[in-house]
Amino acid sequence: MKKLKGLFLLVVATFSLFLLAACGNSQASSNNEKTVKIGVTGSDNRVLNAVAKKVKKEGINIKIVEFSDYNQPNTALQQGEIDLNAFQTVTFQNDWNKKHHSNIVSIGSTVIAPMALFSKKVTNVNQIKEESKIAVPNDATNEGRALQLLESAGLIKLDNSKIPNLKDITENKLNLKISALDAAQTAKSLDDVTASVVNSGVASDAKLNPKKAIYREKITAKSKPYVNIISANAKDKNNKTYKKIVEAYQTEDIAKEIQKDYNGYETAAWNYKVLQ
Repeated sequence: MKKLKGLFLLVVATFSLFLLAACGNSQASSNNEKTVKIGVTGSDNRVLNAVAKKVKKEGINIKIVEFSDYNQPNTALQQGEIDLNAFQTVTFQNDWNKKHHSNIVSIGSTVIAPMALFSKKVTNVNQIKEESKIAVPNDATNEGRALQLLESAGLIKLDNSKIPNLKDITENKLNLKISALDAAQTAKSLDDVTASVVNSGVASDAKLNPKKAIYREKITAKSKPYVNIISANAKDKNNKTYKKIVEAYQTEDIAKEIQKDYNGYETAAWNYKVLQ
């Protein structure tokens, strides 16, 4: 009987040690998980959430950090508050680096998202009358891009500046009153202006229907500077964990997710033929 009791205690002790070891291994596994903070603007993170699910299997935990305007994500990246950001175009990043003496680099392209001209007052560009009020984003790169859209729509003419601003308008036959606003305010201005050029992310947050835009930016080889990217500090450009996130993003299933979520309004940039 004593032998059986002793055997029973031995089994219990062995099992307890096994449980402790299992818990220890579980904790170690948890400790091996890498958390990567990615800064974004706006709250529409459906595609990035899909990427997060994929890399979770590789022990990478993506934490999305939302910012309210285009100035914050790069500042946060520079200061080490986040690890990556995914909100800007190549041109925006280049302009930021120049103005802030920073060294932020692209580690992979994501989407190309055409800007669009929206209106609550007219349904066609040809209906825009003399001295109509038009809003555009006020940051240098998006302002320039918006002005190029207005030129493409036949509303104004510009000089040959790479990134034009309001001073570069050489012809404005309708004497349009063009005002530059914070990008996040362009959609909100639609009650006060005839039309507004709105970035896709801002338009999405404002629930604007891209199919009801009165004019959309055309995507050509010249659109390369406006491809959206995942950015990192230069010192982290070869970080293996960050590269895995880019690899998980640039896949056929994520391209289909982009197509499904945005109905063609945004397109996977890494395999968009016109941009090759």
